[in-house]
Amino acid sequence: MNMLRTAALAATMTFGATAVSAQTQLSIATGGTGGVYYPMGGGLAEVINNHVEGYSATAEVTGASVENMGLIATGDADLAIALADTVQQAYMGTGRFEGQQLPMVRAVGSLYANMVQIVTLADSGITSIADLAGKRVSVGAPGSGTEVNAMTLLDANGISFDDFDAQRLNFNETTDALNNGDIDAGFLSVGAPTSSILNLATTKDIAMVALTQEQVDAAMGADPTFAALALPGGTYDGVADDVMTVGVPNVLVVSSEMDEETVYQITKAMYENIAEMQAVHPAANETTVDFTMNATPVPLHAGALRYFEEAGATIPDKLRE
Repeated sequence: MNMLRTAALAATMTFGATAVSAQTQLSIATGGTGGVYYPMGGGLAEVINNHVEGYSATAEVTGASVENMGLIATGDADLAIALADTVQQAYMGTGRFEGQQLPMVRAVGSLYANMVQIVTLADSGITSIADLAGKRVSVGAPGSGTEVNAMTLLDANGISFDDFDAQRLNFNETTDALNNGDIDAGFLSVGAPTSSILNLATTKDIAMVALTQEQVDAAMGADPTFAALALPGGTYDGVADDVMTVGVPNVLVVSSEMDEETVYQITKAMYENIAEMQAVHPAANETTVDFTMNATPVPLHAGALRYFEEAGATIPDKLRE
């Protein structure tokens, strides 16, 4: 199929008496190196390399969720990680994908939940999202899930990007800018803990901006893929108390055109060797069959569905085509 690339020749090559089969290369679209997508994608690549015969996978640095959906649509990535709201918008042709629906999007499974983490310095005076008015605020890289989440959350609570100096920085750029005094606060929609905030907290006294219950309810009303979450106290140095926020599941997606057997083998390898991904990043502790059944916003690929049926999962009707 057109999305699967080969390492050398597609056919078997013969060297003397030894036949060597070329491995099919798979590209996994992730995000920036300062987030969780990249190590999770790297962990998945290792699982594929170790447990799916005939395939070799590589995690690719990208602009994250929105870009990743386009890469799946064009065949420039074989697998991709993206936020559930972005995946749903792409599948339905709504939001950022108005007029450019991607009906070929299918899920392999849900990996873990992103938390919308709003970070500032302890002495900034910013204690609520209302305090962002007039400030310099990073809302995430252009086209990222962070940007989508920030816009949805703020719009639901009567705040616009026009109310502050919106800067579109990736995770590492956001925390570097905070460290240097170039911005006042930043949104990071990412699994916790994330290395960029951990690193910032080693050099600066930080604070996390909490949402009120009313703000959480407004966000969930605007986007049903949001869930109420609490960032546990102690996750980052200097942040002792739990911080109320919202979060969105992260989904591993492929194109409906990908071969069923290939997706079946990848799904089986991932769930049956999840400890290898957990060793790369603790976010994979959330990668369970139950989480996929409860948190996935679009239908499963036929190959993934086959694995979950064999595993005895109770599969919601909405996850079947």
